[in-house]
Amino acid sequence: MTYRVMLRSVFRCLRTNLVAGQRSMSQSSLAGKVAIVTASTDGIGLAAAQALGKRGAHVVVSSRQQANVDKAVALLQGQSITVTGTTCNVGKGEDREKLVQMTLDQFGGIDILVSNAAVNPFFGNTMDSTEEVWDKILSVNVKAAVLMTQLVVPHMEKRGGGNVIFVSSVGGYQPMQGLGPYCVSKTALLGLTRALAPELAPSNIRVNCVAPGIIRTRFSSGLWENEDIMDEFKKKLCIKRIGEPEEIGGVIAFLCSDEASYITGETIAPTGGMAGRL
Repeated sequence: MTYRVMLRSVFRCLRTNLVAGQRSMSQSSLAGKVAIVTASTDGIGLAAAQALGKRGAHVVVSSRQQANVDKAVALLQGQSITVTGTTCNVGKGEDREKLVQMTLDQFGGIDILVSNAAVNPFFGNTMDSTEEVWDKILSVNVKAAVLMTQLVVPHMEKRGGGNVIFVSSVGGYQPMQGLGPYCVSKTALLGLTRALAPELAPSNIRVNCVAPGIIRTRFSSGLWENEDIMDEFKKKLCIKRIGEPEEIGGVIAFLCSDEASYITGETIAPTGGMAGRL
């Protein structure tokens, strides 16, 4: 065999293996897993549900509005994803319990929790924030994430393990002007990830976090729809654009897959190169 023929054979083999690996990741890497994604009828939550479902997971979506749930379920079913959904305000204990019980009734277990729900009822100087603002932000963005995790972990243990993903923000590393209380809540999720990872590792449950930069979602539209803000913001980016929800959904799906089996207690920051330039 000549050197050139041998190289062609090697490249052909590599290409075949790469395609097979991509097909495996895209079609079956989470086959049969059951995933709860909170606040998942649009934005990053919906993108996470899509990414998990396309890799074979059975997905449970939720939102505070039934119409939004119905729309998301129809969209995902149209993509051949096994999905169901229910209304859920994660700030309410009875809603959290209903979400978990419905998942068990529909799919018989829980393997993945993506804690994505968050609120931000305040914009301004942190010193002007009220007790009510702090109660609302910390109750939904932090406390509910802990309590949802406490609810699902016993069911993950019955399945032999699982994955918990908290959706934080680059603002958790460097608070943004006008968003102090919200950013503080996102900093708390970085610490929660590190606190829970060693506690749950003996149960084969991995705990990780995603801290996106500015992503094109309805939640962040007040930022990316402002041209002056975006022109200044893009100067801090290596990749000169804001991110898309699907780019975060893919990271979340990766962290839940066997390809990330040696990753726990970590935070991945998909920011377009912003995190190290603030």
